[in-house]
Amino acid sequence: MKFLVDENLSPLVATGLRDAGHDSVHARDVDLRTAGDTAVLEFARENGYIVVSADTDFGTLLAATGSSAPSVVLIRRTVDRRAGRLLALLLENLDQVEQVLDEGAVVVLEDARVRVRRLPLL
Repeated sequence: MKFLVDENLSPLVATGLRDAGHDSVHARDVDLRTAGDTAVLEFARENGYIVVSADTDFGTLLAATGSSAPSVVLIRRTVDRRAGRLLALLLENLDQVEQVLDEGAVVVLEDARVRVRRLPLL
């Protein structure tokens, strides 16, 4: 899977995803460090990335535009915000959400649950 880790998460998350065998970049690696959310979504869509973020604005933007891509993984309401824990939460749940991410979805990961909304958001 291909992941674009948003600037509000540590670059260590992107590194950990790469170490786990995924194609992963951090926003700063592709000159998106100060880019707006719309630019991040467009880059991800054009390059086949799934956005990984803690920013709920991505879901709002996808809903407003009726877009069916890119998929977004939102990491929310975690007690431990350290990069290692966020990476572990993501890796622990990828198998169960891989197919919906490939098809287009917003996946919300929390410590105790996973929520999935298929794209386009209506």
